[in-house]
Amino acid sequence: MVNVYFGAKVEQPMSDDQKKLFLIDAMALIYRAYFAFIKRPLINSKGVNTSAMTGFTNALWDLMRNEKPSHIAVAFDTFAPTDRSSEYSFYKANRDETPKDIVESIEPIKEMLRGFRIPIIEMDGYEADDLIGTLAKQAEAEDFDVYMVTPDKDFGQLVSEKIFLYKPAIGGRPQQTMGVQDVLDRWQIERIDQVIDMLGLMGDAVDNIPGIPGVGEKTAQKLLKQYDTIEGLLANTDNLKGKLKEKVEDGREHALVSKRRATSIIDAPVQFDAQEFIIEEPDKDRLRTFFDEYEFRTLGKRILGEDYQFGTTAAVGDQMDLFASDGSVSEDVDLGLRTLEDTEHDYRLVTDIEEQKSLIEQWKEADLLCFDTETTGLDPNTSDLVGLSFSVKPGQAFYFPAPKNREECLDWLSPIKELLEKEGLVKVGHNLKYDMLILRWYDVQVAGPYEDSMIAHYLVEPEKRHGMDYLAESYLGYRPKPIESLIGKKGKNQKSMGDLEPSEVSDYASEDADITLQLHNQFKLALKERSVEELYKNVEAPLVAILTDMEYQGVGLDVPFLEEYSIELKSEAVQRRDSIYEQAGTEFNLNSPKQLGDILFNQMGIEYKGKKTKTGQFSTSEDVLSKIDHAIVKDILDYRELTKLQSTYVDALPRMVNPRTGRIHTSFRQAIVPTGRLSSDHPNLQNIPIRTERGRRIRKAFVPPSDEYV
Repeated sequence: MVNVYFGAKVEQPMSDDQKKLFLIDAMALIYRAYFAFIKRPLINSKGVNTSAMTGFTNALWDLMRNEKPSHIAVAFDTFAPTDRSSEYSFYKANRDETPKDIVESIEPIKEMLRGFRIPIIEMDGYEADDLIGTLAKQAEAEDFDVYMVTPDKDFGQLVSEKIFLYKPAIGGRPQQTMGVQDVLDRWQIERIDQVIDMLGLMGDAVDNIPGIPGVGEKTAQKLLKQYDTIEGLLANTDNLKGKLKEKVEDGREHALVSKRRATSIIDAPVQFDAQEFIIEEPDKDRLRTFFDEYEFRTLGKRILGEDYQFGTTAAVGDQMDLFASDGSVSEDVDLGLRTLEDTEHDYRLVTDIEEQKSLIEQWKEADLLCFDTETTGLDPNTSDLVGLSFSVKPGQAFYFPAPKNREECLDWLSPIKELLEKEGLVKVGHNLKYDMLILRWYDVQVAGPYEDSMIAHYLVEPEKRHGMDYLAESYLGYRPKPIESLIGKKGKNQKSMGDLEPSEVSDYASEDADITLQLHNQFKLALKERSVEELYKNVEAPLVAILTDMEYQGVGLDVPFLEEYSIELKSEAVQRRDSIYEQAGTEFNLNSPKQLGDILFNQMGIEYKGKKTKTGQFSTSEDVLSKIDHAIVKDILDYRELTKLQSTYVDALPRMVNPRTGRIHTSFRQAIVPTGRLSSDHPNLQNIPIRTERGRRIRKAFVPPSDEYV
């Protein structure tokens, strides 16, 4: 047996202690993921609610990465009636209709699972619980350690020395694995089978098991300690007194039916086959398609690594995706976090100029000043200033709205400029370079020393994400106010911060400054603990100001040269295309790998020298084609180079020129690559071609501003 776990092969026979089967209750996790984002749904640019898909995929990936199962399967409910629903009229009768967004997420989630090559288990007439219970008992008999992945408490009745209840992490609470003693302690019972009696007495609102009306968990525990089972209780109701006796006798039928309903089926017509459930290497092409379709930029990189680039199947080394942006949102499922509504705070909107000046004078004497800008957009080189927020004390912040007229804004900024340009006053921010760049366009050069919570976290945990929302949730147990609550979701109707009244922006802006200050305090200690404090102080923090200067200056571009070169490349590409069609004897879609593979290797009979793809198609990658000595292949590779250079660089670069300056202002990213390498985007100046003469010519388009420079 060869077990492939994401590229890591285990080629020796698997010992019993390596046999770990994880059975996932799909609908339980889908509901959990969907409602985790109910106040802030994740909506992509196509208007699709991806909350359930995002949360489910994250939970699955965390499980696979952290627990490293040898075997896995996911069980789904179907919409066909079951024996339970037919027998028990109350069963799930009061449950709301499944939300449309959940229903529409089921098939995409199944497609994601197919990409991971994970078996999907479902059967009309049976619930996922029944299938999991049956498979768990069968696998236990084959000496597997079985983990039932679900938050549902009725699975506790199946727990044994080899079967465990695995509750995924939620709301800042860590993942929990429950064995026999854990379940007994949780319910304060003597035997595992008494879980069923507990549910029969107290009921379960999730599954609409009514139990005995008026009997709660504590009463149920007390009754089972005395009478052992529901049947034992009902045979001794004469010993009960008062209201409790009345409740139990009136609820006799409810209790018996509830117990039968709560009892898991472990003989469903499904068979455990260890070979079918082995973890396999994923179908990366299928996963790329899934991540592209639903715009999972962060998840794509997290799971496929640098091999994944959003919107393209090209590898990182292929000089594609010049203008790629992270654009990520927090895709983790988190519940139970504090928010602005339930956290004590002192945030103030300050519109009076004299009050602003008074605060500024106070802050000049502070040890440090945390500040954040609110702007009309994400590009600091084209956006306008909307306001500034300040914090010098956790839990307290102030928002100063800026005048919309530029000349008035420059005058208003005068005392703030004096504050921010004060040498020796520590300036704290999150992604401080952005705020400093915005202010440079208003003739404010923020003086150091600099403290950036994003850069600090990058040194503490380089592999993780560094966005403020994510860090607030991870380190502070706090979920910041989403910007969508102010400006709306992405789309043509989304507003700008400049469209809002200062009173609408104030709390959001103040919260940014406050949370950044709190994160700064968190990371001061973490930098010392990780022994990177000197690196941060002497290299990374000072580099923020240098990169700000570099971005502000920008790079000159010879646009007329590129326009002429575009015409030349297009003409050459047409010549190669026509030559390919002539040699093939037909016209076809040159950009379709399937059609191209069929033309080359079936119709033209060229010898194929590569491996077929996972879907059985011929690969037409550069690696495969470069091994073939044929005139049409040379033309195909030339055509690809010509069209890629034209679309990705020659035509795209002029569109990146800033109308204010006539120059390109790339963004240098300090906190992207875990190795510490600097990267750039919008555009990615590190990917300007150099391997071929055609590519090298593009470099001639980058020019100095005058004869005084080189």
